[in-house]
Amino acid sequence: MDFELTDEQKDIIKAAREFAEGEFPDLAQECDRTEAFPRALWKKACELGFVGVFIEEAYGGPGLGFLEHCLINEEFWRVDPGIAASILSATFGSEMIQLFGSEDQKKRWLPSLVQGKAITGAAITEPDAGSDVSSISTRATLEGDDYVINGNKMFITNGSIANFLQVLCMTDPEASSRHSRFSVIRIETDRKGFEANKLKNKLGIRASDTAEISLNDVRVPKENLIGTPGRGFQQFMVFFDHTRVHICAQAVGLAQGAMEQAIQHVRERHQFGKPLASFQATQFKIAEMATRIEAGRTLYQKAAWLVDRGKVEPDLISMAKWFTGETAVRVADEALQLHGGYGFIGDYDIERFYRDSKIVEIYEGTKEIEKIIIARKLLGKY
Repeated sequence: MDFELTDEQKDIIKAAREFAEGEFPDLAQECDRTEAFPRALWKKACELGFVGVFIEEAYGGPGLGFLEHCLINEEFWRVDPGIAASILSATFGSEMIQLFGSEDQKKRWLPSLVQGKAITGAAITEPDAGSDVSSISTRATLEGDDYVINGNKMFITNGSIANFLQVLCMTDPEASSRHSRFSVIRIETDRKGFEANKLKNKLGIRASDTAEISLNDVRVPKENLIGTPGRGFQQFMVFFDHTRVHICAQAVGLAQGAMEQAIQHVRERHQFGKPLASFQATQFKIAEMATRIEAGRTLYQKAAWLVDRGKVEPDLISMAKWFTGETAVRVADEALQLHGGYGFIGDYDIERFYRDSKIVEIYEGTKEIEKIIIARKLLGKY
């Protein structure tokens, strides 16, 4: 068993860290305050090859793996979660195309994402359907050679800036199984009847675009169907088994960044005539942070490594997602605590990291859903 990363992977980490440390700090507070997507920085990241590294060479990507995508996510999130999310989530949803799209769809739709010419997303959640994916109500009715789509989606990443979205729709409401009623359809955002309203005043990752989507008689060609009719639910479950892994890396990166801020602060801050770092209570906090971070990193790297080898283990991925999410929230909380009153001020990055941390326990599957997946693997379904 070899836990050593390859030289190429180490180079990717080094390059990602240098890019993030060199570019993110000057924009981080402004993007958080204005809730602005850093478009110029996203394009630069594309030019340097950081975006969509898991996309195969045949479709314009570098043909690396989800592990490499995770390594970049960790380094970016270590410096600023908001900017990191906005840049690397520009390809979110492309996994559906690569996993289930036709050869023609892959060749037509994937290259522009790597080149920085297009942004995509995945539209699943609805106002009344979150974790219960199979309760979505957005309808796609086949009329001649077109699907006519009506419904609403909520909390959609890149919803107001994307060029196209992969949308989960109900296509067969009469199917005997509720899980056989859905299909995945690509919708271009410039089509008549598509409307996106940017959601503002989020708790965290404010540089990342989030929107509510309204679909009113949106007409798309039936060639926009991705995968098999009636298999949309199953396709998205496979999709999540790939995308949840990089959320784990986001959480570990955020936790690493928060811990490093705490370490710097406790070394510099003096109370009772000596640095905070000299107190055993402080040392215990740092030791616990480091241990949880290292455990989370090992979990997600193993899960990603297996995904890249076609050995998808949903329960392991859920373990990694739950544990790393909890780690990010705990570490950010303790890191802020070590800053004392300074951590409560927006001038200090830890305040932003604290707000950013909560999302990793919510999106791409809440921690409760992850625990259900783990328990069902061990106990069976009751």
